[in-house]
Amino acid sequence: MAEQIPEKQEIIEFPCRFPLKVMGERHDEFVVTMTEVVRVNAPDLAVHDVTLRESSGGRFYALTITVNATSREQLDNIYLSLTGHPMVKMVL
Repeated sequence: MAEQIPEKQEIIEFPCRFPLKVMGERHDEFVVTMTEVVRVNAPDLAVHDVTLRESSGGRFYALTITVNATSREQLDNIYLSLTGHPMVKMVL
């Protein structure tokens, strides 16, 4: 008899701390804007949850934004908000 596999098994256990990498061209408002975009779905995001790195050539920014993720839906909404923003080149 074949073993049944659950239809949709979550890989991530919620709640958890979940880091998102957000990359975009260097812009004075990049950090503030990305923080505001994420806070729509993660209102408890704190300043210490956001770290900034500049590319070696200085043309791009890479942010690591660590959220207190409560569900897959929340992460999906954050990802969609970030990837749809004109300042963002990539989200990992």
